[in-house]
Amino acid sequence: MIQVQNIFKSYGSLQVLKDVSLEIRQGEVVSIVGASGAGKTTLLQIMGTLDRPDSGTVKIKDTDITRLSERELSRFRNQNIGFVFQFHNLLPEFTALENVCMPALIGGKTMEQAKPEAMSLLEFLNLADRASHKPSELSGGEQQRVAVARALMNNPAVVLADEPSGNLDSVHARELHELFFRLRDHYRQTFVIVTHNRELAEMSDRQITIKDGGVEC
Repeated sequence: MIQVQNIFKSYGSLQVLKDVSLEIRQGEVVSIVGASGAGKTTLLQIMGTLDRPDSGTVKIKDTDITRLSERELSRFRNQNIGFVFQFHNLLPEFTALENVCMPALIGGKTMEQAKPEAMSLLEFLNLADRASHKPSELSGGEQQRVAVARALMNNPAVVLADEPSGNLDSVHARELHELFFRLRDHYRQTFVIVTHNRELAEMSDRQITIKDGGVEC
């Protein structure tokens, strides 16, 4: 599903990633772990087309995303990649249902076309009765589940998560961790998760450790 080959990335004189290569198979839940500043989030952003490497290639579904134009990247990202962040980043003026619909609307669908799939996702996540509520009316755990539903809206091949449970208490964090595996089993998506949470890392199918900008063997 994902092939990263010989990725280098620097910001000014600071070299963040040094010759990183890895492969992630379809349907895997993979955790990327390592100390703060090791390069985990930078790697995730490059895999998610949010940043470009200085050199090297990244292929998702056999498409070399490092060769795409900005417009092509935007389209590819919308159709193939879902994102979950530590802070849910929901739009406060919209309801849970409207927030979940956003990726479909960006992709060109109408609200009426998007609503059935959005409601199906909310129902799967036990949030159907919260569909008309705005983020301020939801608990932290509910907000993050809405963000997960939004990430799944366009049926992406890959879901990338950056410290997704970092802003949750232990109970809601465990629920979110278990949810990722239920979603993988139900929708067959691939999950790549940057985390400091040892419990989540150990639950994953595989851990990739980043140390000093490289993959630790």
